[in-house]
Amino acid sequence: MLVPLPVREVMQTPAQTISPESPVVEAATRLRDEGIGSLVVERDGDCVGIITESDIVAVTAEEGDTRALTVEDVMATALVTIEPDVDVETAVERLRTHGIKKLPVVEDNELVGIVTTTDISSYVPNIAHPSPSKEAPIERRRFTRPDTLYEDDDWEFESYGTADGIDVGDHVRFSKTLSAEDVERFAEVSGDTNRLHLDDGFAGGTRFGRRIAHGTLVAGLISAALARLPGLTIYLSQELSYRGPVDIGERVTAHCEVVEQLKENRFRLATAVDDSEGECVVEGDAVVISDPIPETG
Repeated sequence: MLVPLPVREVMQTPAQTISPESPVVEAATRLRDEGIGSLVVERDGDCVGIITESDIVAVTAEEGDTRALTVEDVMATALVTIEPDVDVETAVERLRTHGIKKLPVVEDNELVGIVTTTDISSYVPNIAHPSPSKEAPIERRRFTRPDTLYEDDDWEFESYGTADGIDVGDHVRFSKTLSAEDVERFAEVSGDTNRLHLDDGFAGGTRFGRRIAHGTLVAGLISAALARLPGLTIYLSQELSYRGPVDIGERVTAHCEVVEQLKENRFRLATAVDDSEGECVVEGDAVVISDPIPETG
């Protein structure tokens, strides 16, 4: 996403509610039948708590017979909420800080929806997966490049690994300046001639107030970084979330870190691109195959 995404764009609405006097069995039945994970507890129009599947499982394991219990006996009363116009990054931090998975959304003291980690994970992949470390492991050795055809004086990269192929913990950075010529050439090659990227007068009237680089061009630096990992790296998939714009002429840096080995030669990587201020503008996950470098004559 190129601008902050508000919670109202990802929340579920309406939020399902229940009264505190309702039996726990009724709450469990509704969670099952409605295919939801929680019910916001309301009394006289005020949110007073939340009851989740986990709450009911825990009390059932402890008490056994829950037929005499009400929702008020089981619900969490330390209710953490969020406003609909707050950006999803703030929602992520609130979920993490409080160790919860669901946030009722409240506007003008009225319940208008609910947002969960599942709702947000499609937009902010780092909820489910760790972000790449920006410090290269000092115990790993730096690699030179047997597998790129050429390099450019403007490009900078650091590639660290432990073997001819890649392994968990390997890390790579790649930096370059995205010039006006890069943007224009990308528009021509890709066919994406959106005036936001090419026409100063047009772009000045948009929410950005100026031309910005194509999001896909910015994300392309992830591919450039992957090309500089040890071995021959081949893309299988890439999940991306766009978090901010990149100006024409700005220097950006892609970071990739191998975080999981899926099969013998398949790996998942945490990927990100930072702007010149070190702010993350693109993030996501990649799955790659790592093959040996072929011998050439």
